[in-house]
This record gives sequence, C-alpha cells and structure tokens, in this order.
Amino acid sequence: MVIRVRDPFATLLGLQRAMENVMGSDWFGSRTSGSGAFPLLNVFTAGDDFVVEAELPGVKKQDLDVQVRGDTLRIQGKKTIAYDENASIHRRERAAGQFDRTVTLPDEIDSARVSADFRDGVLTLRLPRAESAKPRTVAIN
Repeated sequence: MVIRVRDPFATLLGLQRAMENVMGSDWFGSRTSGSGAFPLLNVFTAGDDFVVEAELPGVKKQDLDVQVRGDTLRIQGKKTIAYDENASIHRRERAAGQFDRTVTLPDEIDSARVSADFRDGVLTLRLPRAESAKPRTVAIN
C-alpha cells in the first residue's frame, strides 16, 4: 500500500497564483493598474499640485519612462539584478523585471510643468493641476 502526502507548498503556490490573477485583473477598477513588480507609491497634494513618490530601489534612471496624459500618470521601466556567473543562489526574494504602473488622478495635469527628481531610489514627481482644473473665485455683481 502506497500512502501519498499532498505537498503543502503546492497549496500555497496555488493561492499565490490566484492572488496574482486577482491583482492583475480589473477587479480594483480603473483607479490603479499595472503589471510586473509594482513600485510602491504615495500620492498626496501640496498646495495646488499632486506629488507622487515611488520607491524604486535598484532601478537606474535611464531605465525609467514617465508619461503624463490628461489625468493619468504612467511609470514604467525595468529593474535588473546581476549575479556573478558562478553564483549559487540559495534564496531569491528581490523582484526584478519589467514594471508598468498607471495611476488616475482626480484632476487634469499640466503636463508641460511636471517635474521629476530621482534620488536614493525614490522618484518624486510634482504634477501641477491644469488651470482649468483649479477652482476659480467668481465675482458677484
């Protein structure tokens, strides 16, 4: 008689794949979307501007592409991790590969005035609101 024991890691791997499928789907709506190793983002306002900070440790500035259109910000690029050709890898937890992250902001952005700074693995974007999106004071007669 042969007794077969189910591999407990197969169950965990199945759960991980199911979670990846949900995260990659449109389940969260159109507010954020992406593929690959997502950079972590903080989005907040400073005066009339939106500020986005993205954690991108190990990513080179030349491997980044930032685009702004209307009310949408897109950050895409790649992260590479090089190992010595004779290295024997015992554990690999750092993610590498292509990433593509899109965030829809509450207002239109003035794309001509967007500024970007990349320091110590943190990308900081200052996204001024378009004049048409700013509140106006109306004079009362």
